[in-house]
Amino acid sequence: MLWLPRPDAVESTNIGRFGQWLSRREERDLTSYPALWRYSVEHLRPFWGAVWEYFGLGATVPEHRVLADEAMPDTVWFPDETFNYARAVLTAPGVAEDDVLVRAYSDTREPVEWTLAELREAVARARAGLVAHGVRRGDRVAAWMPNIPETFALMLAAASLGAVFSSCAPEFGAKAVLDRFAQIEPKVLVAVDGYRYGPKSVDRTEDVRRVVRGLEGLGSLVMLPYLDPEAAVDGEPWDRFCAYDEGVAFEALTFDHPLYILYSSGTTGLPKAIVHSHGGMAIEHAKMHSLHHDLGVGDRFFWYSTTGWMMWNYLVSAPIVGAGVVLFDGMPDPAGMWRLAEVSGTTFFGTSAPFLMACRARGIKPSEEADLSRLRGIGSTGAPLPAVGFDYVYESVSATAQLQSLSGGTDLCTGFVGGAPTVPVWRGELSCRCLGADVQSFDPEGRPGIGREGELVIASPMPSMPVGLWGDPLKHRYRDTYLTDFPGIWRHGDWITITERGSAVISGRSDATLNRGGVRMGTAEFYAVVEAVEGVADSLVVHLDDADKDRLLLFVALKEGATLDDDLRRRLLSALREQLSPRHVPDEVRQVPEIPRTLSGKKVEVPVKKILKGVRPDEAVARDALANPDALRAFLAAR
Repeated sequence: MLWLPRPDAVESTNIGRFGQWLSRREERDLTSYPALWRYSVEHLRPFWGAVWEYFGLGATVPEHRVLADEAMPDTVWFPDETFNYARAVLTAPGVAEDDVLVRAYSDTREPVEWTLAELREAVARARAGLVAHGVRRGDRVAAWMPNIPETFALMLAAASLGAVFSSCAPEFGAKAVLDRFAQIEPKVLVAVDGYRYGPKSVDRTEDVRRVVRGLEGLGSLVMLPYLDPEAAVDGEPWDRFCAYDEGVAFEALTFDHPLYILYSSGTTGLPKAIVHSHGGMAIEHAKMHSLHHDLGVGDRFFWYSTTGWMMWNYLVSAPIVGAGVVLFDGMPDPAGMWRLAEVSGTTFFGTSAPFLMACRARGIKPSEEADLSRLRGIGSTGAPLPAVGFDYVYESVSATAQLQSLSGGTDLCTGFVGGAPTVPVWRGELSCRCLGADVQSFDPEGRPGIGREGELVIASPMPSMPVGLWGDPLKHRYRDTYLTDFPGIWRHGDWITITERGSAVISGRSDATLNRGGVRMGTAEFYAVVEAVEGVADSLVVHLDDADKDRLLLFVALKEGATLDDDLRRRLLSALREQLSPRHVPDEVRQVPEIPRTLSGKKVEVPVKKILKGVRPDEAVARDALANPDALRAFLAAR
């Protein structure tokens, strides 16, 4: 146990106060986390109705009109309510007009601060620009833009109109952008001319022209000169687009009206275009930010993300509960990110497990290099955080902040296993199943179990489940993707073990399982052992389970100065034999310069397996979906 809740957590935290309020309302004690979680999944209607009311998203709703139809994927939430996500963000509770709500840092330009009043004005100007370009309810607005305040304002402007927003990060190549935006046929595209990533300048002007040529039905191009503010640009300049302030109005929309479209990683084939709703995002993110992250007025929430990852959408919802947001666009330098936390006064710092492990590998000690006394929470997601990653946070970052290892996905745009201020942190474990998330571990016959590994499923609907996939009006693809393995139950595609105390361990993707001699193991368990061996910076394991030859191959990227000699091989094999099983000792260990990852930092296990089996790289994976496509070369040579 690495962290304990405060003794007065029931009185001093948001979730404690919510539990007290709900206890009085329901005339039962719901102040302990296990009791509150159990109530939240067994009584969906009163629980979500309470969240809706508690956070001021709307008036009290009769229980039977909170959830009118439970059947997934045709679940009907709050059918009688009108709502607008942008209004919820821009009426941040307890935030004064002159309070700074947005702090933005960048490798490309000087820091920017916006008060709530300035954010509202920026939204009003972007909204007027969209209206002038003919954007109406249901039209799509696409942004090929970085994590900067203008992107936030554009998203809120589109939401205020009932238009549907979608974004790609500038790091995405033209093909990756077209793979996404061509599916949704935007009416307006807003793009930047380029950006800086650390010391490197990246010009995107020719790529923008290529994307514009490939988007059928595009009405307008708007360009923000970000790399070179003095440069002439194609399309309408951002300043002219935002020239008029006609005030902000908010369309009254249904709870399930589309808010934005996110995309699956797209490592094989076209990425899925996942449609999320105004009400679903607001109610889910209010619950997570306040009750799980303990955010409120005066807090500053940072999660390192680009606009091509769901964590950006998650981050910018924080004002719904009164918290400010910290944005960053640029290279996530391990030491620099912790200095940014100090400079920005961040109270909750979110990042990825690979980032924390990279900091550990480089010996970064933030607690000695930055004043992190304001930091109450540290979030990690994107991949399971190994136990040594927990050790690193508490030994080198902060001995007092709560570490929340979070698991969720783009599909729900949230985390559904994570932490809470009233739950301890156990080494190597996700502390709890999140409120309202009926996460279970199913065996192949669909039976839930505790203390054994199984398929991660969500057995009851959540408001943030997508309202559809774009171009799938009858939801055939939706059902095939999530609801066929266990009919009517959401299968997420991960291995999970739920412990007796309610915590969980995510073992990796169920489509990348290692099954040797009948002993099944998730890849996350494998990486936790390998990357704890001195000298190893990163790793990827592939099980080539062909009928004529069964091989387990381990690829390692090493720290500077390390070599894959007989001693390191011996230490790797010994650690795997002793800590996992003799059957999971690899047949070969090979060194590669780097491990290929998606733009959101996930290891690409299945595509590498296909490449090693002889599939052409361009058929196994979309290169534009990778952060480092050249890393595939070493695996081609290994065939």
